[in-house]
Amino acid sequence: MKSPIAKLVNWQLSTGQLDHWTTYHIAAGAFLCKIFQWLHWSDFWCVMGVFIIGVAWEVFEWVIENYGPYKTKKRWAYNTAADLIVETAMAWWMVL
Repeated sequence: MKSPIAKLVNWQLSTGQLDHWTTYHIAAGAFLCKIFQWLHWSDFWCVMGVFIIGVAWEVFEWVIENYGPYKTKKRWAYNTAADLIVETAMAWWMVL
């Protein structure tokens, strides 16, 4: 019997939410948030800056790749949402 966490991770892998790029999005969220903190941005704008750059990146990725690497638009949508959530959550965690 699989644990609930194992089931969740398997679901995330099967829907395309998690891939090898997820770690890069987490690292980018931390890196950009730290830069914004060094620039003395407010906590709100540090998190929003990461989110805005994340959205811009996903738009750029869509223009360059479309949804091709993900096979379906549903998998692309899951992956895009997951990327934005993890990078923004990392920034939010850093300003707590």
